[in-house]
Amino acid sequence: MKMKIFHQLISVFCFLLLFGSCMNSPKEAKPVHRDMPFVQDYSIKYYLNDEGQQLLGVVSDRNENIQVLSTRGLMKPHDGRFLYPGRLVPDLTYRPMADKKITAITSYQDQFVYLDDVAVLSNAWAGKLFSKHGMPNARWFAGGDDFSFLVSDGTVLNYVKDSETQWSDKLEGGIIDIRYAPETGIYWILNNQSISIFSAKDKELSRFFEGDGFTAFELTEGGTKIIVGTKNGYFGLDATSKEQNAELRSKLPCPEISCVKVVNGDIWFGSPEGAFMLRNDGKFNYYNGERWLPGNKVSSIAPGPDGSVLVLTDKGLGQICFKKMTLADKAAYFQKQVRQRHIRNGFNSSLDGMKNGDLSTGYLSDSDNDGLWTSMYLGAEIFRYAVTRSEEALQNCLESLDAMERLYNINSNPVGFPSRSFERSGYINILSDPERWQHAKDPEWDWKATTSSDEAIGHIFALGAMAELIDNEPMRKRAIHLIDILMQHIVDHDMYLIDYDGKPTTWARWNPEYVNARPVMVGDRKINSSNIIGMLQTAYHFTQKEVFREKAFELMHEHGYFENLMRPMKEIGLAPADADELSRDLSESWNHSDDEMYFLGYWGLYRYAFNDTLKARYREAIIDHWEIERPEKEGAWNIFTAMVSAEFDLNEAIWYLQEHPMDLINWDIKNSHRNDIELIGPNFRNQTTKAVLPPDERPVQRHNGNMFRLDRIGGNGNGEHSAGDIWLLPYWMGRYLEVISGPSNTNIPGSDL
Repeated sequence: MKMKIFHQLISVFCFLLLFGSCMNSPKEAKPVHRDMPFVQDYSIKYYLNDEGQQLLGVVSDRNENIQVLSTRGLMKPHDGRFLYPGRLVPDLTYRPMADKKITAITSYQDQFVYLDDVAVLSNAWAGKLFSKHGMPNARWFAGGDDFSFLVSDGTVLNYVKDSETQWSDKLEGGIIDIRYAPETGIYWILNNQSISIFSAKDKELSRFFEGDGFTAFELTEGGTKIIVGTKNGYFGLDATSKEQNAELRSKLPCPEISCVKVVNGDIWFGSPEGAFMLRNDGKFNYYNGERWLPGNKVSSIAPGPDGSVLVLTDKGLGQICFKKMTLADKAAYFQKQVRQRHIRNGFNSSLDGMKNGDLSTGYLSDSDNDGLWTSMYLGAEIFRYAVTRSEEALQNCLESLDAMERLYNINSNPVGFPSRSFERSGYINILSDPERWQHAKDPEWDWKATTSSDEAIGHIFALGAMAELIDNEPMRKRAIHLIDILMQHIVDHDMYLIDYDGKPTTWARWNPEYVNARPVMVGDRKINSSNIIGMLQTAYHFTQKEVFREKAFELMHEHGYFENLMRPMKEIGLAPADADELSRDLSESWNHSDDEMYFLGYWGLYRYAFNDTLKARYREAIIDHWEIERPEKEGAWNIFTAMVSAEFDLNEAIWYLQEHPMDLINWDIKNSHRNDIELIGPNFRNQTTKAVLPPDERPVQRHNGNMFRLDRIGGNGNGEHSAGDIWLLPYWMGRYLEVISGPSNTNIPGSDL
């Protein structure tokens, strides 16, 4: 026995000699994002309650009023704001308008102007505009100079002014739309197969361009360019040379164009699958699903109040708003979102059971990963406190620490076992999930068992950050105590978490017999090794108990855990066909939950490394992992990598934070139909497209989700995610690591939603 102990000590000593020298690399200057105001988009929706009513057009006037024309008269939006939709209601402002058979509406000199079966009319200009057109079936019109109008019933065109028809002619093939270019004095008329022009000066109608399948058009660049929409894309025309200046562009979010409109200098398109805006880089901002619009069938687009864009659909009106804000402004909004709707007994929780996105119908739900999601939010508030010394942040930390601490003492398991969650008894039906839910000693409460490694690594991350960065000594001591008892439980029970039945839980297994039973390419072998070494290092750093240090070196040296955790990510893949069933199941595809566990674990693995040589090697492993994650442009993984290297994708992290939607509701989202994305074949990482879509165009998900997920279908609007783990963690960690500055401009007018 003594000889065995002697050999073990020699092994540990050799290992320490091998990895004990100092290998500090020169400190790199990290890039810093200066937090300047950017443009944040969000939507206010107004629903149409009457399904039998058809919406025909939308305009706004100089007074920031909005009117919608329907088959049952004029409507207006009522009582809507961000996340709290309004309704389209009858516009009773001018009672005599109810008697009018209005067929079209437009904005002329920033005033509402109407077309009915008798005249072009308006309530502006003291009601003096009432120009009879002599066309009982008039449906299209456009305003020219000095209150002149070109009016059509689909076949006949009348040019009228002051109730006098100054010119009339027929246009074969029907009419889809009429536009006027004030710079040239030319009216443009679109039908399915041609574009014609009418010169008000010369009183002449001529055919300008012929084709097929035209559906919509718009004049740009002072009437010198034309955008023509079709059933299969759009193309541009030169209004002077008649030349098509570009090939038909069909690689669009949806190639079937229903309307085209220039708003604030940007070209917007409507389609049966939402709206999209052409960007300067030639790509599109896509607005699909009820995150943005009441319905996806877009019929009309118009400029709205305060720089907004009005998108009329079959289900109502979407007002896409654009506000300048800093990341700090966005963080302040999300902090309120978390505190007001996502704190359950101190946990960071989801709002579930919602009906159609109605926040008032949701309830705070427990989760198998309450400890993990709360750890990530707690980490955010710890970093926030470290940066700002905010008393509010400290109080938030205290409340979440209370919840985390109770996870340990509410169950009857061996000391140091953290429950997954807890809830008041009587509400949760234990019979429906007896494997997880157990009765606590206190008859008022139940607790959730089968705790996983996800929970454990989350706990160690947040508790370690608290022990290091919170200057409140009682809180520090409580955090260190929880680290101590959790890791002592694991060491005492042969590197397992032992549940109420005296058996290891399914996933909290760090024992070499389990870890090294997996073939080397199976991710569990690497992740479990990486996590447990980081956890033991954290425990030793704050408790100075040799048992944690000794166990870590034993695992690394005698059981290959160092080799496991250093294995390059490119070697992780499918288990061979002759591997055991569990190994094959664990390696069917890339595990994004493992990514989350890795990066949370890297905090303790790198920051509390036993020595500088190990720290340098861990840095290599972290950068190797980050390199393979780069296509996802994941905000949190980029910020975590800033802990070890100046060469991380700061711009992509900022892109993630700025482009992330303000609306975190689980709306149905569709992207797989898009023609403007490049799909790739099935692969181990489940990467669906060559380039990842912006966060505000894809389903809302946590960091353990696949950022290349294109669609979310089912349960539309049935819950809201918390920003605590999704957004606030990478933001405040970036602030703490000083790669994101404080706001350069605060109190921006209109930045508060």
